[in-house]
Amino acid sequence: MKYSIDGEMSLKGVKRKFHKEVQAENQKRALEAVYVALGSNHRMSRKNIAIASVQEVK
Repeated sequence: MKYSIDGEMSLKGVKRKFHKEVQAENQKRALEAVYVALGSNHRMSRKNIAIASVQEVK
């Protein structure tokens, strides 16, 4: 299944919105994939990432 995830991340005190689409078998794994991607690409911790919505794309 494909999931669309919207949220906000805090980069050096500046809040930025993001939109990610990921392939995952369930919602929990989709969220984990977004946390891992943002953490590795931007060196962010999970406390700096706020998820606003998770929707399944059909």
